[in-house]
Amino acid sequence: MYGFFHINPNIILMIKFSVLFFSLLSTAAFAISNKESTPTAKKPVDLRYHLNDTGTHYVKMTFLNQTWLRFNDSNPGTTVAGNAASNTLDVGLRRTRIQLFGQLTDRIFFYTQFGMNNFNKNSAFPAYNTDGVPSNRKIGAFFHDALGEYELFRNENNFLRLGGGLTIVGGFSRLSQPSITTIMTTDVPVFAQATVDQNDQFGRKLAVYARGQAGKINYRIAMADPFLPETNGNVPPALSRNAQFSSFGLKKQWDATLIWNILDTEDNTTPGYMTGTYLGKRKVWNLEAGMIYQKNALRRTEGVDTLSVPLNLWSVATYLDMPVNVEKGTAVSAYLGYFNTDYGKGYLRYNGIMNPATGTNQPIAGASGTQGNAFPMFGTGQVVYLQAGYKFKDNLLGEQGTLQPYVSCQVSDYDRLNSKMTVWNTGLNWLIKGHNGKLSLDYQSRPVYENSGSDINQLNKTGRKGALVLQYQINI
Repeated sequence: MYGFFHINPNIILMIKFSVLFFSLLSTAAFAISNKESTPTAKKPVDLRYHLNDTGTHYVKMTFLNQTWLRFNDSNPGTTVAGNAASNTLDVGLRRTRIQLFGQLTDRIFFYTQFGMNNFNKNSAFPAYNTDGVPSNRKIGAFFHDALGEYELFRNENNFLRLGGGLTIVGGFSRLSQPSITTIMTTDVPVFAQATVDQNDQFGRKLAVYARGQAGKINYRIAMADPFLPETNGNVPPALSRNAQFSSFGLKKQWDATLIWNILDTEDNTTPGYMTGTYLGKRKVWNLEAGMIYQKNALRRTEGVDTLSVPLNLWSVATYLDMPVNVEKGTAVSAYLGYFNTDYGKGYLRYNGIMNPATGTNQPIAGASGTQGNAFPMFGTGQVVYLQAGYKFKDNLLGEQGTLQPYVSCQVSDYDRLNSKMTVWNTGLNWLIKGHNGKLSLDYQSRPVYENSGSDINQLNKTGRKGALVLQYQINI
């Protein structure tokens, strides 16, 4: 048995929280079963100031907070501040965001988002930076988005908007520009945010773009000015035979997404962000294709030569989100995508979401950040990703909302892994007030690796580890 199933106080505590989660559901369901009437649904809170009498010109503010309580079975050799940690129990803020945006005239729109991500007890580790200056946990918030947009024209089924600034508008896929307040899974599949914090800022780029609708076709195209990889706060690794992001010969990045709305047309108010699930409020079925291309984005060595390598990513996918029974409010949501991820020969990047660990005493040659909950999230190769969920009827729990179970699976065939990598999640959303108030319980199973004996650039799977997350989301 793997370490996740060893009985220790942390596991017992996490089990207690899980039991409490389901006990609350059972209590609510029992209480509702004794009621004679169904409560009337209330309108969601909307922090909006109208600039004209009709409300078409406005300024709106939103707030999001996602709190995590998590138990993680650590990767081999994991340490926290130098102490061995076979498992961890931590509390953190996965995301805290404030948005301010609005329609100032019929044609002028602006959008800003400020906040922080992955804030836990390790957020400022190490205690001192490379210059011997004390670290500061109080500097984690930053602007995620800041842009202006102008609408050239609009009629019943068509529009075209031009914009620019710091933005997530781009290509590759729907999952690369997600509306994180409405995602169905407890967290997004981050592999789809393919350049995150390499030459972008948490998925955002300084870019100019065009986006629009032509009948049933939604489109967006952007030219981004990539950040220098050396500015992401980490020491760049030495050049090797494996490709890595570089600022040498830096070129502009081109992004494009094309979406065919077979049924309902989706909302296009805010730039980029695409809804995770409508909870049965719309009948959506889309086919999509996306791409990212950047010349000279990466570098690697080949013998005595140093080669520049292009970034060449593309995907095709289908997305379904629709009611099953309109009167009851039941609904299904599903996504299936194929991703071709060409970062250049040998590219492989470990990543652990809000990693609860700080180091390892069992490093993997040719990889960094392998501690805690990390796994080879990004790499040159191919990925198939699937997620599916079902929303039970409205007011299943009366005033306490309803439930939405889901599953997801990422299967990656990366060049440097000796076998296909499978990461799967299963979870349950308690939709207390839709996406405005939501409690989610998620279990993730991931593989762990070590260097191959014959080639240190190849990794062999040695087992699996797990993580259990309880998330509470507040969204206004």
